[in-house]
Amino acid sequence: MNNLKGLSRHRYRVIQTRYISITTSTCTSNSKLVLTLQNGNGRHTGTKLLPFLHSLIQLCAKGRQPIKGKACHAQVITLFGLKSDTLTSNMLINMYAKTELLDSARKLFDQMPDRTLVSWNTMITAYAKNGEEQKALLLFLEMQREGNPFTEFTLTSVVCASSAKKDSYVCKQLHASAVKALVDTNSFVGTALLDFYAKTGLIQDAIRIFESIPERSDVTWSSMVAGYVKNELFEEALALVFSSEAQPLGLLCNHFIISSVISACAGLATLIEGKQLHSIVCKSGFASNNYVASSLADMYAKCGSVKEAYATFVDAEGTNLVLWNVMISAFAKHSHSLEVMILFEKMQQVGLRPDEVTYVAILSACSHSGLVDTGRSYFNLMRTQHNILPNVVHYSCMVDILYRAGLTNEAHELMKNMPFPATASMWGSVLASCRNHRSLELAETAAKILFEMEPDNAGNYVLLSNAYAASEKWKEVAKTRKLMKENEVRKEKGKSWIEIKNTVHTFMAGEQMHPRTADIYVELDKLLEEMEKLGYKCETEYELHYVDEDRKRELLRQHSEKLALVFGLMCLPPTVPIRIMKNLQICGDCHSFMKLASSITRREIIVRDVNRFHHFRNGCCSCRDFW
Repeated sequence: MNNLKGLSRHRYRVIQTRYISITTSTCTSNSKLVLTLQNGNGRHTGTKLLPFLHSLIQLCAKGRQPIKGKACHAQVITLFGLKSDTLTSNMLINMYAKTELLDSARKLFDQMPDRTLVSWNTMITAYAKNGEEQKALLLFLEMQREGNPFTEFTLTSVVCASSAKKDSYVCKQLHASAVKALVDTNSFVGTALLDFYAKTGLIQDAIRIFESIPERSDVTWSSMVAGYVKNELFEEALALVFSSEAQPLGLLCNHFIISSVISACAGLATLIEGKQLHSIVCKSGFASNNYVASSLADMYAKCGSVKEAYATFVDAEGTNLVLWNVMISAFAKHSHSLEVMILFEKMQQVGLRPDEVTYVAILSACSHSGLVDTGRSYFNLMRTQHNILPNVVHYSCMVDILYRAGLTNEAHELMKNMPFPATASMWGSVLASCRNHRSLELAETAAKILFEMEPDNAGNYVLLSNAYAASEKWKEVAKTRKLMKENEVRKEKGKSWIEIKNTVHTFMAGEQMHPRTADIYVELDKLLEEMEKLGYKCETEYELHYVDEDRKRELLRQHSEKLALVFGLMCLPPTVPIRIMKNLQICGDCHSFMKLASSITRREIIVRDVNRFHHFRNGCCSCRDFW
């Protein structure tokens, strides 16, 4: 037998029996696979050859060598005919599945006269592992219709395959099948089910599954933590990992769980806990793991520490595209457009090809920096140089770039000529731009479309109301607020939070419940008095309620980010940057306030709002007043 590199452990091997001799050797890579059969009576003795053929088929599967696998199949047909024994057929199906020849595997499966449970499991798993989720589910249903019993292995494969579809109905049907078969508390089945529920947003069902599993593996814990993070229940994820039940298990020695926990810290912007996890990562030897490094870089970036994010990126020394995309996105969120472009060029120099995610990040950077021509250039480059067709997110970024710059006609033409309908995100960009450009007719058109597309999104009502208020159309403002109330749409209240000594303090606009409220307002008035001496004037045009000027100034004074800043100044050492997170976009008055505060207090102030980061230093902001 020629060309068996990777198929036999020895370079030269001879198997000798009374009736047959088989010679195998490793020759040139272009040689064909040949079986030499010698028989004293001039007849093949298949039963003596079968064990050796089984070994070869398994080695072909392990080595992912389809041509050699087909040659083995040909020898099986030569010796035994089209209908070989069940064991051999199962091995061949497995070989075809692992070499991604699913049609050949299914053809062989359909030809089998007496299919066993192993046959069904092998074929279902083949579909599941090769992205054919629907075929895996249909084959499982066929298996049930024929009355064939299934095991936890079968169900686990089907659940894992179906989870990609994120269909809650399918999930519950499979769960019911697991209950009927009494395997719902099996570790493998339960883990697959809780992962399925978490991906479909049914996190409470996932929790119930998790609690019902008597013997939880690391994968079970990892899936539950990841489920919390995916559903933005970051505090619950941290509480689970650091619970008394989890501590003895040493879960933080698992790099999948560490990645999820770091992502939870990123979601909460808890830098102190994030740094502690970074220390654990270094001690555990996971710092070079690309997934962990990506999570760390993302965490530092979302906590406002873009320098530490970049240091983590450099230390990883990886050529993983995910890691590079995380870093490029981090620079984009922090308004470092030049660094975005430099890193974009460097990634290509190290042999990495930009993908769709890379271009989303770079177009987003152009949008936040007002780089219209640069944005156009990159939008064209992705097609001409990298053969990437722009998807709906790329178009959305480009529309945002144009509308922010006031290029209404060009943006409208781009939306009209797209290969797909305009999304809510695009119309949101249109509506948001109308306030600055005083385009009330366009605002009304965009709002009407958005009310139909997103009837429960209060932000669209607020944007329309703001557009009217900016033009002092108070009757229209009142009508919009009334319509919002009639449709029972609730506006999200503005809030900001800041971490002080491992404790997160949250402030609402007009906060009165914080234990140090009185002290905060006293210090705030002192700071405002000092600012006014330097020429600060409250920008009341950003307060869009129909009230007198004094009331507008009072409402702006009570904005949550101002209260969080003053509390940070009261509690944090002078050399420590003040990091504030906000759930809405920062208003123009608060932006001016932060710039002057950074100059007076000589502190670095970092504000993460819903869209991006603002770094205030020495009276200036990293966004260059474009946001």
